Amino acid sequence: MSSLGTRAAAAAQVLVDDLSTVVLDDSDRHHLVRVLRLRAGEHVVASDGRGSWRLCTFTGEGALDPSGEVVTERAPEIAVSVWLPALKGDRAEWAIAKLTELGVDAIGLLRCERGTVRLDAPTTDRVLARWRRVAREAACQSRRARLPEFLGPVDVRTAVSGGAARCDLEGTAKTAPTSLMVGPEGGWSESERGAPEASFGLADAVLRTETAAVVAGVVVTSSRPGSLHEARAEAQ
Repeated sequence: MSSLGTRAAAAAQVLVDDLSTVVLDDSDRHHLVRVLRLRAGEHVVASDGRGSWRLCTFTGEGALDPSGEVVTERAPEIAVSVWLPALKGDRAEWAIAKLTELGVDAIGLLRCERGTVRLDAPTTDRVLARWRRVAREAACQSRRARLPEFLGPVDVRTAVSGGAARCDLEGTAKTAPTSLMVGPEGGWSESERGAPEASFGLADAVLRTETAAVVAGVVVTSSRPGSLHEARAEAQ
């Protein structure tokens, strides 16, 4: 069975600070015992969120007993990222969860001139804290061994200078980029459109910001060699 297959077959995944001792925090213990109602002997994956994990056995008393060796997953050869603005409500959090499930390496907070959320220092801290919490939960659900990095906030010009392409209705990029920016509901301002060579078209329709972010995640992750492959039966 493949590494991912082993993780997927486990009853749950948790994130821990140290894989040598595997100590659960209170929230993870509650989730395993009260929410999932795991039974003694079931397998749980413990990951450090930095690419390493090991298989553990649930003791039935809110603890994990390491039962497998530590495995370290190699980081993708091509790192991909998606940038998006903060949104009102929980729409951005939905997008963060999906980008994490897709395997995006970095998620950036974008400061847009027409953004609906003002990114002062306290608000920025709250937004990034929520995004990290959502990503943590999504990583466990999707059995991801490496948490995404969170970047920003930066403006559009700074993101473009770092290699990001702007998602637009009339994109001009010839090849799929590895970093994409998604704008706010009000669209890009004229000054943010100042780099036409750094634009990429996503669809023949106007997408909501959170929808465009997920589509952008599919585009950048599919640009990795071997990301699209024929499914094959795993040896049992």
